[in-house]
Amino acid sequence: MRANLFTADANDLRRRRARGSVWQALFFFATIIGLVALAVLLVSVADRAFGLVVVEDAVNPSTLADRPLEQLSGAELAQVLRENLRPARLRAIEREQGRLETQTPAELLGLVTDEIVKPTVEQSYYLFESLFQRGRIEAEAAVKYPGARLEFKAWLTPAFIQNSMSATPENAGVRTALFGSLWIIAITILVAFPVGVGAAVYLEEYASSSNRINRIIQTNIDNLAGVPSIVYGILGLAIFVRTLGRFTSGEAFGAGGGNGRTILSAGLTMALLILPILIINAQEAIRAVPNSLRQASYGLGATQWQTIWHHVLPYAFPGILTGTILAVSRAIGETAPLILVGASSLINKDPNGPFAFFTALPIQIYNWTTRPQAEFRNIAAAAILVLVILLLSLNSVAILLRNRLSRRTT
Repeated sequence: MRANLFTADANDLRRRRARGSVWQALFFFATIIGLVALAVLLVSVADRAFGLVVVEDAVNPSTLADRPLEQLSGAELAQVLRENLRPARLRAIEREQGRLETQTPAELLGLVTDEIVKPTVEQSYYLFESLFQRGRIEAEAAVKYPGARLEFKAWLTPAFIQNSMSATPENAGVRTALFGSLWIIAITILVAFPVGVGAAVYLEEYASSSNRINRIIQTNIDNLAGVPSIVYGILGLAIFVRTLGRFTSGEAFGAGGGNGRTILSAGLTMALLILPILIINAQEAIRAVPNSLRQASYGLGATQWQTIWHHVLPYAFPGILTGTILAVSRAIGETAPLILVGASSLINKDPNGPFAFFTALPIQIYNWTTRPQAEFRNIAAAAILVLVILLLSLNSVAILLRNRLSRRTT
Protein backbone atom coordinates (compact mmCIF):
# COMPACT_ATOMS: atom_id res chain seq x y z
CA MET A 1 0.00 0.00 0.00
CA ARG A 2 2.77 2.42 0.98
CA ALA A 3 4.69 1.50 -2.17
CA ASN A 4 1.64 2.26 -4.32
CA LEU A 5 1.25 5.67 -2.68
CA PHE A 6 4.93 6.39 -3.24
CA THR A 7 4.64 5.41 -6.91
CA ALA A 8 1.55 7.58 -7.36
CA ASP A 9 3.28 10.56 -5.75
CA ALA A 10 6.33 10.04 -7.96
CA ASN A 11 4.17 9.90 -11.09
CA ASP A 12 2.28 13.03 -10.03
CA LEU A 13 5.58 14.81 -9.41
CA ARG A 14 6.84 13.85 -12.89
CA ARG A 15 3.62 15.10 -14.50
CA ARG A 16 3.83 18.42 -12.67
CA ARG A 17 7.46 18.81 -13.64
CA ALA A 18 6.59 18.01 -17.25
CA ARG A 19 3.83 20.64 -17.24
CA GLY A 20 6.24 23.13 -15.70
CA SER A 21 8.81 22.38 -18.42
CA VAL A 22 6.19 22.91 -21.12
CA TRP A 23 5.15 26.28 -19.68
CA GLN A 24 8.80 27.27 -19.27
CA ALA A 25 9.41 26.46 -22.94
CA LEU A 26 6.33 28.49 -23.97
CA PHE A 27 7.47 31.49 -21.93
CA PHE A 28 10.97 31.22 -23.41
CA PHE A 29 9.46 30.96 -26.91
CA ALA A 30 7.35 34.08 -26.28
CA THR A 31 10.47 35.95 -25.17
CA ILE A 32 12.34 34.87 -28.30
CA ILE A 33 9.44 36.03 -30.50
CA GLY A 34 9.49 39.45 -28.84
CA LEU A 35 13.25 39.80 -29.29
CA VAL A 36 13.08 38.65 -32.92
CA ALA A 37 10.26 41.13 -33.66
CA LEU A 38 12.29 43.96 -32.12
CA ALA A 39 15.40 42.94 -34.06
CA VAL A 40 13.46 42.78 -37.33
CA LEU A 41 12.03 46.24 -36.67
CA LEU A 42 15.44 47.78 -35.99
CA VAL A 43 17.07 46.01 -38.95
CA SER A 44 14.30 47.09 -41.34
CA VAL A 45 14.70 50.70 -40.22
CA ALA A 46 18.50 50.57 -40.50
CA ASP A 47 18.13 48.95 -43.95
CA ARG A 48 16.48 52.14 -45.19
CA ALA A 49 18.75 54.59 -43.38
CA PHE A 50 21.92 53.43 -45.16
CA GLY A 51 22.81 52.27 -48.65
CA LEU A 52 24.13 53.14 -52.08
CA VAL A 53 22.83 56.21 -53.91
CA VAL A 54 23.20 57.47 -57.46
CA VAL A 55 24.26 61.13 -57.28
CA GLU A 56 24.27 63.51 -60.24
CA ASP A 57 25.75 67.01 -60.03
CA ALA A 58 24.20 70.04 -61.73
CA VAL A 59 27.75 71.39 -62.24
CA ASN A 60 30.84 69.21 -62.42
CA PRO A 61 33.11 70.22 -59.49
CA SER A 62 36.23 69.73 -61.62
CA THR A 63 35.17 72.64 -63.86
CA LEU A 64 35.15 75.12 -60.97
CA ALA A 65 38.86 74.96 -60.08
CA ASP A 66 42.15 73.41 -61.15
CA ARG A 67 42.17 71.04 -58.16
CA PRO A 68 39.57 69.38 -55.90
CA LEU A 69 37.31 71.74 -53.99
CA GLU A 70 38.39 70.21 -50.68
CA GLN A 71 41.92 71.51 -51.26
CA LEU A 72 40.90 75.14 -51.91
CA SER A 73 41.41 77.83 -49.29
CA GLY A 74 38.65 80.00 -47.90
CA ALA A 75 39.53 82.90 -50.20
CA GLU A 76 39.51 80.63 -53.26
CA LEU A 77 36.13 79.15 -52.32
CA ALA A 78 34.72 82.66 -51.83
CA GLN A 79 36.01 83.59 -55.29
CA VAL A 80 34.29 80.53 -56.79
CA LEU A 81 31.01 81.65 -55.22
CA ARG A 82 31.37 85.21 -56.54
CA GLU A 83 32.12 83.98 -60.06
CA ASN A 84 29.24 81.51 -60.30
CA LEU A 85 26.35 83.03 -58.32
CA ARG A 86 24.14 85.94 -59.22
CA PRO A 87 24.77 89.15 -57.23
CA ALA A 88 21.26 89.05 -55.75
CA ARG A 89 21.81 85.51 -54.44
CA LEU A 90 25.20 86.48 -53.00
CA ARG A 91 23.66 89.40 -51.15
CA ALA A 92 20.95 87.12 -49.76
CA ILE A 93 23.53 84.62 -48.50
CA GLU A 94 25.65 87.33 -46.87
CA ARG A 95 22.58 88.85 -45.29
CA GLU A 96 21.61 85.50 -43.73
CA GLN A 97 25.03 84.08 -42.85
CA GLY A 98 27.44 87.00 -42.86
CA ARG A 99 30.11 88.10 -45.33
CA LEU A 100 31.93 85.33 -47.18
CA GLU A 101 35.29 86.44 -45.81
CA THR A 102 34.12 85.81 -42.22
CA GLN A 103 33.00 82.22 -42.86
CA THR A 104 35.14 79.13 -42.37
CA PRO A 105 36.42 77.05 -45.31
CA ALA A 106 34.06 74.23 -44.29
CA GLU A 107 31.06 76.59 -44.41
CA LEU A 108 32.16 77.98 -47.77
CA LEU A 109 32.64 74.46 -49.16
CA GLY A 110 29.09 73.64 -48.08
CA LEU A 111 27.80 76.76 -49.85
CA VAL A 112 29.65 75.84 -53.04
CA THR A 113 28.21 72.34 -52.89
CA ASP A 114 24.64 73.46 -52.17
CA GLU A 115 24.50 76.55 -54.38
CA ILE A 116 26.63 75.61 -57.38
CA VAL A 117 27.39 71.90 -57.59
CA LYS A 118 23.89 70.95 -56.34
CA PRO A 119 24.29 67.17 -56.04
CA THR A 120 20.96 65.40 -56.47
CA VAL A 121 20.18 61.83 -55.48
CA GLU A 122 18.61 60.29 -58.55
CA GLN A 123 18.04 56.86 -57.03
CA SER A 124 18.69 55.18 -53.70
CA TYR A 125 19.10 51.56 -52.70
CA TYR A 126 18.58 49.78 -49.40
CA LEU A 127 21.47 48.54 -47.29
CA PHE A 128 21.12 44.80 -47.88
CA GLU A 129 20.79 45.05 -51.64
CA SER A 130 23.75 47.47 -51.60
CA LEU A 131 25.85 44.87 -49.80
CA PHE A 132 24.80 41.75 -51.71
CA GLN A 133 23.79 43.08 -55.14
CA ARG A 134 26.36 45.77 -55.79
CA GLY A 135 27.25 44.42 -59.25
CA ARG A 136 23.68 44.64 -60.45
CA ILE A 137 23.32 48.14 -59.00
CA GLU A 138 26.51 49.36 -60.70
CA ALA A 139 25.38 48.00 -64.07
CA GLU A 140 21.91 49.50 -63.66
CA ALA A 141 23.30 52.91 -62.64
CA ALA A 142 25.73 52.96 -65.58
CA VAL A 143 22.86 52.45 -68.03
CA LYS A 144 20.29 54.79 -66.48
CA TYR A 145 22.62 57.56 -65.25
CA PRO A 146 25.83 57.52 -67.31
CA GLY A 147 27.09 60.86 -65.98
CA ALA A 148 26.36 60.15 -62.33
CA ARG A 149 28.44 58.58 -59.58
CA LEU A 150 27.59 55.75 -57.22
CA GLU A 151 28.46 56.25 -53.57
CA PHE A 152 27.54 54.83 -50.17
CA LYS A 153 25.42 57.21 -48.12
CA ALA A 154 24.44 57.22 -44.47
CA TRP A 155 21.29 59.31 -44.15
CA LEU A 156 21.80 59.52 -40.39
CA THR A 157 24.70 61.97 -40.03
CA PRO A 158 25.60 64.89 -37.75
CA ALA A 159 24.41 67.23 -40.53
CA PHE A 160 21.02 65.46 -40.53
CA ILE A 161 20.63 66.28 -36.83
CA GLN A 162 21.87 69.87 -37.26
CA ASN A 163 19.80 70.79 -40.34
CA SER A 164 16.19 71.92 -40.26
CA MET A 165 13.35 71.01 -42.63
CA SER A 166 14.06 71.32 -46.35
CA ALA A 167 12.19 70.60 -49.56
CA THR A 168 15.05 68.38 -50.76
CA PRO A 169 15.82 65.19 -48.82
CA GLU A 170 19.59 65.66 -49.25
CA ASN A 171 19.50 68.88 -47.20
CA ALA A 172 16.66 68.02 -44.79
CA GLY A 173 17.24 67.48 -41.08
CA VAL A 174 15.45 66.99 -37.78
CA ARG A 175 16.86 69.83 -35.66
CA THR A 176 13.59 71.74 -35.39
CA ALA A 177 11.54 68.57 -34.76
CA LEU A 178 14.06 67.34 -32.19
CA PHE A 179 13.91 70.61 -30.24
CA GLY A 180 10.11 70.51 -30.43
CA SER A 181 10.00 66.99 -28.98
CA LEU A 182 12.37 67.94 -26.16
CA TRP A 183 10.27 71.00 -25.28
CA ILE A 184 7.06 68.94 -25.27
CA ILE A 185 8.54 66.17 -23.11
CA ALA A 186 10.01 68.69 -20.65
CA ILE A 187 6.62 70.41 -20.17
CA THR A 188 4.87 67.05 -19.97
CA ILE A 189 7.13 65.77 -17.19
CA LEU A 190 7.07 69.07 -15.27
CA VAL A 191 3.26 69.02 -15.21
CA ALA A 192 2.38 65.32 -15.03
CA PHE A 193 5.01 64.08 -12.57
CA PRO A 194 4.15 66.19 -9.50
CA VAL A 195 0.40 65.99 -10.17
CA GLY A 196 0.49 62.25 -10.72
CA VAL A 197 2.63 61.49 -7.66
CA GLY A 198 0.52 63.85 -5.52
CA ALA A 199 -2.69 62.17 -6.63
CA ALA A 200 -1.22 58.73 -5.93
CA VAL A 201 -0.09 59.78 -2.45
CA TYR A 202 -3.55 61.11 -1.62
CA LEU A 203 -5.39 58.04 -2.93
CA GLU A 204 -3.10 55.58 -1.13
CA GLU A 205 -2.24 57.37 2.10
CA TYR A 206 -5.09 59.75 2.84
CA ALA A 207 -8.23 58.68 0.98
CA SER A 208 -10.45 56.02 2.48
CA SER A 209 -11.21 53.07 0.21
CA SER A 210 -14.65 52.77 1.79
CA ASN A 211 -15.61 56.24 0.62
CA ARG A 212 -17.88 56.06 -2.44
CA ILE A 213 -16.48 59.22 -4.03
CA ASN A 214 -12.92 57.91 -3.73
CA ARG A 215 -13.95 54.61 -5.31
CA ILE A 216 -15.52 56.50 -8.23
CA ILE A 217 -12.33 58.54 -8.66
CA GLN A 218 -10.19 55.39 -8.64
CA THR A 219 -12.43 53.66 -11.18
CA ASN A 220 -12.31 56.66 -13.52
CA ILE A 221 -8.52 56.83 -13.30
CA ASP A 222 -8.26 53.13 -14.18
CA ASN A 223 -10.58 53.64 -17.17
CA LEU A 224 -8.80 56.78 -18.40
CA ALA A 225 -5.54 54.84 -18.73
CA GLY A 226 -7.10 52.93 -21.64
CA VAL A 227 -8.69 55.85 -23.48
CA PRO A 228 -7.33 56.27 -27.07
CA SER A 229 -4.87 59.12 -27.49
CA ILE A 230 -7.02 60.82 -30.14
CA VAL A 231 -9.60 61.55 -27.42
CA TYR A 232 -6.97 63.42 -25.43
CA GLY A 233 -6.12 65.33 -28.59
CA ILE A 234 -9.73 66.46 -28.92
CA LEU A 235 -9.73 67.41 -25.24
CA GLY A 236 -6.53 69.43 -25.66
CA LEU A 237 -7.95 71.17 -28.73
CA ALA A 238 -11.12 72.14 -26.88
CA ILE A 239 -9.49 73.27 -23.62
CA PHE A 240 -5.93 74.44 -24.26
CA VAL A 241 -6.19 75.67 -27.86
CA ARG A 242 -9.66 77.21 -27.94
CA THR A 243 -10.85 77.88 -24.39
CA LEU A 244 -7.47 78.84 -22.89
CA GLY A 245 -5.88 79.96 -26.15
CA ARG A 246 -5.20 83.46 -24.82
CA PHE A 247 -2.99 81.97 -22.11
CA THR A 248 -1.37 79.08 -23.99
CA SER A 249 -0.45 81.40 -26.86
CA GLY A 250 1.23 83.84 -24.47
CA GLU A 251 -1.05 86.71 -25.47
CA ALA A 252 -2.18 87.21 -21.87
CA PHE A 253 1.47 87.67 -20.83
CA GLY A 254 2.47 89.86 -23.75
CA ALA A 255 4.72 87.10 -25.11
CA GLY A 256 2.86 86.27 -28.31
CA GLY A 257 -0.28 86.63 -30.32
CA GLY A 258 -0.92 83.16 -31.66
CA ASN A 259 -4.05 81.05 -31.57
CA GLY A 260 -3.06 78.61 -28.84
CA ARG A 261 -1.46 76.04 -31.14
CA THR A 262 1.82 76.17 -29.25
CA ILE A 263 4.29 73.93 -27.46
CA LEU A 264 2.59 74.69 -24.16
CA SER A 265 -0.74 73.34 -25.43
CA ALA A 266 0.98 70.22 -26.75
CA GLY A 267 2.85 69.64 -23.48
CA LEU A 268 -0.30 70.05 -21.38
CA THR A 269 -2.23 67.69 -23.67
CA MET A 270 0.49 65.04 -23.40
CA ALA A 271 0.52 65.52 -19.63
CA LEU A 272 -3.18 64.66 -19.54
CA LEU A 273 -2.46 61.64 -21.73
CA ILE A 274 0.13 60.07 -19.41
CA LEU A 275 -1.38 61.24 -16.11
CA PRO A 276 -3.58 58.14 -15.51
CA ILE A 277 -0.69 55.80 -16.32
CA LEU A 278 1.62 57.70 -13.99
CA ILE A 279 -0.94 57.74 -11.15
CA ILE A 280 -1.60 53.99 -11.39
CA ASN A 281 2.10 53.09 -11.45
CA ALA A 282 2.84 55.46 -8.56
CA GLN A 283 -0.01 53.89 -6.57
CA GLU A 284 1.43 50.43 -7.13
CA ALA A 285 4.86 51.61 -6.00
CA ILE A 286 3.45 53.23 -2.84
CA ARG A 287 1.31 50.17 -2.15
CA ALA A 288 4.43 47.99 -2.27
CA VAL A 289 5.99 49.86 0.68
CA PRO A 290 5.80 47.54 3.75
CA ASN A 291 3.22 48.70 6.26
CA SER A 292 5.70 47.88 9.05
CA LEU A 293 7.79 50.83 7.83
CA ARG A 294 4.90 53.18 8.45
CA GLN A 295 4.12 51.67 11.85
CA ALA A 296 7.75 51.98 12.94
CA SER A 297 7.75 55.65 11.94
CA TYR A 298 4.52 56.31 13.83
CA GLY A 299 5.98 54.49 16.84
CA LEU A 300 8.87 56.95 16.94
CA GLY A 301 6.45 59.90 17.03
CA ALA A 302 6.47 60.95 13.37
CA THR A 303 3.37 62.51 11.86
CA GLN A 304 1.67 61.03 8.82
CA TRP A 305 3.24 63.60 6.48
CA GLN A 306 6.70 63.05 7.96
CA THR A 307 6.25 59.31 7.48
CA ILE A 308 5.23 59.81 3.84
CA TRP A 309 7.99 62.29 3.04
CA HIS A 310 10.92 60.63 4.81
CA HIS A 311 10.04 56.93 4.47
CA VAL A 312 7.24 56.06 2.06
CA LEU A 313 8.24 58.22 -0.91
CA PRO A 314 12.01 57.41 -0.80
CA TYR A 315 11.17 53.69 -0.65
CA ALA A 316 8.62 53.95 -3.49
CA PHE A 317 10.54 56.38 -5.68
CA PRO A 318 12.37 53.74 -7.79
CA GLY A 319 9.02 52.20 -8.69
CA ILE A 320 7.56 55.63 -9.42
CA LEU A 321 10.43 56.31 -11.81
CA THR A 322 9.72 53.02 -13.58
CA GLY A 323 6.16 54.15 -14.18
CA THR A 324 7.43 57.53 -15.38
CA ILE A 325 9.68 55.79 -17.92
CA LEU A 326 6.72 53.87 -19.32
CA ALA A 327 4.57 56.99 -19.47
CA VAL A 328 7.20 59.13 -21.18
CA SER A 329 7.93 56.32 -23.64
CA ARG A 330 4.28 56.47 -24.71
CA ALA A 331 4.17 60.25 -24.89
CA ILE A 332 7.31 60.72 -26.97
CA GLY A 333 5.94 58.66 -29.86
CA GLU A 334 2.37 59.97 -29.96
CA THR A 335 1.21 61.68 -33.14
CA ALA A 336 -2.59 62.00 -33.12
CA PRO A 337 -2.86 64.44 -30.17
CA LEU A 338 -0.14 66.66 -31.63
CA ILE A 339 -1.88 66.85 -35.00
CA LEU A 340 -5.11 68.01 -33.36
CA VAL A 341 -3.35 70.51 -31.11
CA GLY A 342 -1.65 72.08 -34.11
CA ALA A 343 1.77 70.59 -34.81
CA SER A 344 3.15 71.76 -38.15
CA SER A 345 5.00 69.50 -40.57
CA LEU A 346 6.51 72.33 -42.64
CA ILE A 347 8.35 74.51 -40.17
CA ASN A 348 12.08 75.27 -40.10
CA LYS A 349 12.21 77.78 -37.26
CA ASP A 350 13.50 76.40 -33.98
CA PRO A 351 11.15 76.81 -30.99
CA ASN A 352 12.40 79.50 -28.59
CA GLY A 353 9.95 79.02 -25.74
CA PRO A 354 6.69 77.43 -24.61
CA PHE A 355 4.62 79.86 -26.70
CA ALA A 356 6.30 79.00 -30.01
CA PHE A 357 4.78 77.11 -32.91
CA PHE A 358 6.22 73.64 -33.18
CA THR A 359 6.68 70.33 -34.85
CA ALA A 360 7.87 67.02 -33.38
CA LEU A 361 9.77 63.95 -34.50
CA PRO A 362 6.68 61.70 -34.96
CA ILE A 363 4.99 64.42 -37.03
CA GLN A 364 8.08 64.86 -39.19
CA ILE A 365 8.43 61.12 -39.72
CA TYR A 366 4.78 60.83 -40.74
CA ASN A 367 5.12 63.74 -43.16
CA TRP A 368 8.20 62.27 -44.83
CA THR A 369 6.64 58.83 -45.27
CA THR A 370 3.75 60.38 -47.22
CA ARG A 371 6.08 62.01 -49.79
CA PRO A 372 6.31 60.27 -53.18
CA GLN A 373 10.13 60.43 -53.44
CA ALA A 374 11.92 57.33 -52.13
CA GLU A 375 14.64 59.49 -50.55
CA PHE A 376 12.14 60.96 -48.10
CA ARG A 377 11.48 57.45 -46.83
CA ASN A 378 15.22 57.08 -46.30
CA ILE A 379 15.41 60.16 -44.11
CA ALA A 380 12.20 59.05 -42.35
CA ALA A 381 14.07 55.88 -41.35
CA ALA A 382 16.98 58.01 -40.14
CA ALA A 383 14.55 60.14 -38.11
CA ILE A 384 13.12 56.96 -36.56
CA LEU A 385 16.62 56.04 -35.41
CA VAL A 386 16.98 59.52 -33.89
CA LEU A 387 13.67 59.05 -32.07
CA VAL A 388 14.76 55.63 -30.76
CA ILE A 389 18.10 57.02 -29.60
CA LEU A 390 16.34 59.93 -27.85
CA LEU A 391 13.93 57.54 -26.14
CA LEU A 392 16.73 55.20 -25.03
CA SER A 393 18.77 58.16 -23.75
CA LEU A 394 15.91 59.51 -21.63
CA ASN A 395 15.13 56.03 -20.34
CA SER A 396 18.79 55.37 -19.52
CA VAL A 397 18.99 58.50 -17.39
CA ALA A 398 15.81 57.50 -15.53
CA ILE A 399 17.04 53.93 -15.04
CA LEU A 400 20.41 55.08 -13.68
CA LEU A 401 18.65 57.43 -11.28
CA ARG A 402 16.26 54.66 -10.24
CA ASN A 403 19.11 52.19 -9.59
CA ARG A 404 20.99 54.78 -7.57
CA LEU A 405 17.94 55.48 -5.42
CA SER A 406 17.30 51.74 -5.02
CA ARG A 407 20.79 51.22 -3.60
CA ARG A 408 20.30 54.16 -1.25
CA THR A 409 17.05 52.78 0.20
CA THR A 410 18.35 49.24 0.74
